[in-house]
Amino acid sequence: MKKIEPAVQTMTFAVTVPAPAPGATTETHNFIDLSQCASLVNRRFYRQGINWAVSGIKLLSEPFNQGNLAGQVTVQKLPETWVMSNAWEKSFRSWQRMNNEALEETESIRPRFLDFKIYADSVHHAAGFGANLLPLNVSGLATPGEWEPSKVYIPTAISASAAQTNDFELVAVGANFPGAGFSGLNSVSLIEGYASSRGLPNVLDPNTPTDADDASGSTPHNWMAALFNDGLVQTSEVVEDMQTENNIAPYPFENDGVNVDTMYPNGANQLSGLQIHDFELITGTTIGGTTRLKGGMFPCGLIDIVITNSGTEDVTHKIVLDLVPGSHRGYLCEPMTEM
Repeated sequence: MKKIEPAVQTMTFAVTVPAPAPGATTETHNFIDLSQCASLVNRRFYRQGINWAVSGIKLLSEPFNQGNLAGQVTVQKLPETWVMSNAWEKSFRSWQRMNNEALEETESIRPRFLDFKIYADSVHHAAGFGANLLPLNVSGLATPGEWEPSKVYIPTAISASAAQTNDFELVAVGANFPGAGFSGLNSVSLIEGYASSRGLPNVLDPNTPTDADDASGSTPHNWMAALFNDGLVQTSEVVEDMQTENNIAPYPFENDGVNVDTMYPNGANQLSGLQIHDFELITGTTIGGTTRLKGGMFPCGLIDIVITNSGTEDVTHKIVLDLVPGSHRGYLCEPMTEM
């Protein structure tokens, strides 16, 4: 068995959710990039393209003994679907090909820490990587290093005296072009890009002839079925059901007779946004001010911890993430290409 390298297994973060106006609720989105954090606390490079295992999440709310403490915590993540896995890999391959073709004659200038880094969604994109939560200890917050989002450069002219491109950053879920992010660039969606690059199901499968159920009477078009019609069998009725029922995919898709755009989960039109991982209420009766949420797998190590405050004072939360020891440089995780 491969030796497990030493690595920090518990990371702690802090966030303050301000008090809302009377009768209102304050909500904050707090993004954690586990690969960025692991790179900081271990002082070695972890790529973002990893599906991370987390054993558990704990929230310590202060002041926890106040009767006016009220709110909710929701943990969101990239969806654990074949769509997300394939969309990430196809987007990564396209970005990699773009870089390889540009560096074909100048391979020596390839940056050592070149990595495919994406945003979780449009909210993360608007905030920028600079707003990511960073791990802390008793001496304070970690100091970040360089953590730059990847970009794609799409040519806008076949022949031009100078390069003309539209430049985009990347979000995992949601619609294309949600608006300018923190950097000033718009973004494109991995899932929407993947959806647009694929074929669609047949509207009817099987696409049967109209006369398939005509197996009775004096002029049966489906005479092969009529050969065995004793006058009492239900062949035509059964065939008619086969023609009209259960022959369209059980999920909406473009040109299915109802919908006019792609309907991939977590894209622009179906369950748009991140996947909910877990949620809990925060109240003044929470024992010890501690709220526990389940562990699981987090694609790309991207976590959005949404915390609301409907109480009457600011609340500071300590977020504790427990990771799982494993063979990938000290952690249990897998490449996104194997998700």
